[in-house]
Amino acid sequence: MIKIENLSKSYGSHRVLDGINAEINQGEVVCLIGPSGSGKSTLLRCINGLERYEGGRITVDGVTVDARRKDIQNIRQRVAMVFQRFNLFPHRTALENVVEGPVHVKGESLASATERGREILASVGLAEKMNHYPQQLSGGQQQRVAIARALAMEPEAILFDEPTSALDPELVGEVLAVMRTLAEKGMTMVIVTHEMDFARNVSDRVLFLEHGRIAEQGPSREVLTNPRNDRMRDFLKRVTHVQ
Repeated sequence: MIKIENLSKSYGSHRVLDGINAEINQGEVVCLIGPSGSGKSTLLRCINGLERYEGGRITVDGVTVDARRKDIQNIRQRVAMVFQRFNLFPHRTALENVVEGPVHVKGESLASATERGREILASVGLAEKMNHYPQQLSGGQQQRVAIARALAMEPEAILFDEPTSALDPELVGEVLAVMRTLAEKGMTMVIVTHEMDFARNVSDRVLFLEHGRIAEQGPSREVLTNPRNDRMRDFLKRVTHVQ
C-alpha cells in the first residue's frame, strides 16, 4: 500500500534520511524504532506529504506523494496522522474536533458527520466526554480524541508519531489499548514508538533506524527478541532500562 524507494531528505548539510527502502502492506502494523534524531518522525512526515524530500519516491497505492501536489490533501485524507502533542483545536469540543475534517474537507453534512463522530468517540471510550473541551480532558483522553479525529476521515492508513510520549505513564495504556483494537480490526498503521512491549506484541514488523538508514528490520518478535545489529541491541538495553 505504501512504497518507499531510495528516499533521501536533508536539512541543509545534514542528511536526515539516507536511502530508505520499505514497503507497508494493507492491514499491516509496522513500528519504527531507533534513537532520537534517526529520522523516524521525518519519515512519517514525508509519507504524509508534510515534508518535501529531495531524492527517491514515496507512493500510496501507486500515487506519488509530493508535498507540492495540488491534491496533496487527498493523500492526507487517505493516510491520516496522529501527532505527539494531539494538535486539537482548543476552542472546540471533542465532538467538534472530530466533525471538523469530514465537514470542511470532505464536504460531509453536519448531521451525518456528527452522528458518525459520536459513534467513533464512543468506540474509543469517550461517550461521556464529547462536549468537553481539550483543557477539560486528560492527556490520554486528548490523544484518543486525536485518534477519533483521524478515524473520522475514514483513512486507509494511520501514521502515529510517538503517540504516548507526551503522556503520564498511567495514561499510556488507554491509548495503546485503542491502537491495539485498531490493529485487530485490520487498520494499516505505521507507528513511531518507544513502547517495546507494544511493538513486540501488536506490530507485524519493526524497522530500526539509525543515522537516517534502516539498520535492521524483520518480524517484531524475532527482531526484538534476538536482534542481529549491535547498535540495536544497545538501544533495546537502554530503552528497557528506562522503562
